[in-house]
Amino acid sequence: QVQLVESGGGLVQAGGSLRLSCAASGSIFSINAMGWYRQAPGKQRELVATINSGGSTNYADSAKGRFTISRDNAKNTVYLQMSSLKPEDTAVYYCNADLRDGALRRGSYWGQGTQVTVSS
Repeated sequence: QVQLVESGGGLVQAGGSLRLSCAASGSIFSINAMGWYRQAPGKQRELVATINSGGSTNYADSAKGRFTISRDNAKNTVYLQMSSLKPEDTAVYYCNADLRDGALRRGSYWGQGTQVTVSS
């Protein structure tokens, strides 16, 4: 019923920038919050940034000051602007949405992930 599709990942040199996008589609009544998480090899998935319906944001310490999360409510899309990228940012980045679907069922959904690789 609900799908999240990420895009924008790729290979970038340290200090460079990337902009990730995630579009939610399907039977959606409302989206409470969307966020970005990442998982590096051998590590657990961790929060990068979240944004709620009112625009309030939350960032991991590692992302604060370098990454900016934003959303376009009309498009059910969330973005992650990443600047000053470091090799430690290398991971698969996943989009998440906390929402109610068309049947008003509350749920959390994940995208398929997009690879971000930062070279030194």
